[in-house]
Amino acid sequence: MKKWLYSVSLCIALFNSAGVQAASRIAIVNVAEIFQKLPAREIAAKKLEKEFAGRATELQRMEKDLQAKIANFQRDGAVMKESVRSQSEKEIQSQQQAFSTKAEQFEKDNLRRQAEERDTILKRIQEAVKTVAAQEGYDMVVDANTVAYSATGTDITSAVLKKVK
Repeated sequence: MKKWLYSVSLCIALFNSAGVQAASRIAIVNVAEIFQKLPAREIAAKKLEKEFAGRATELQRMEKDLQAKIANFQRDGAVMKESVRSQSEKEIQSQQQAFSTKAEQFEKDNLRRQAEERDTILKRIQEAVKTVAAQEGYDMVVDANTVAYSATGTDITSAVLKKVK
């Protein structure tokens, strides 16, 4: 008798929780679309371009200088004295190492700053999603790129885009 009562109680609890889940309102938002349409993305890209312009120019100058030295060495290396050739090789290797180090650091810094700017924009989008969901009474908002199929979800992408702008 106890097992039967336990089974009936479990079934009632499951049916009630299924009813609660069915009553919840679910919305869908396309975060990638909002991110692409957001003017702040272009502003951030221009800001980063200005921020790294000096270092990029310096790297380009270093690369041209290094290429010129390598070309001169290849052209004149055969007729150079051994001591001059050895010195030139060391200078080229040293310059290649310095260029490599600066280029690698530039790339790391650039990627880090891009991630920071992207995260700032995504936080703004997330706050807008929360605001729109609260205003319109949604219990759950799911990114459109993570949903395989949705028959009942309402798309709130345009509302969120308006809120973020």
